Amino acid sequence: MAASIFFLVFMKVVSSIKSAKMRHPACQVVRRKGKIYVINKVEPRYKARQG
Repeated sequence: MAASIFFLVFMKVVSSIKSAKMRHPACQVVRRKGKIYVINKVEPRYKARQG
């Protein structure tokens, strides 16, 4: 449970995945469980979710 709270606190919920994807060159767009996520293993503060 603590991990899920940590995950939600440091992730932005965005209306535009394109703008979130362009914030850093290492950002990747993935689809998990019907939601679209932007993940970044180099700079984790750029995480985002849509849907």
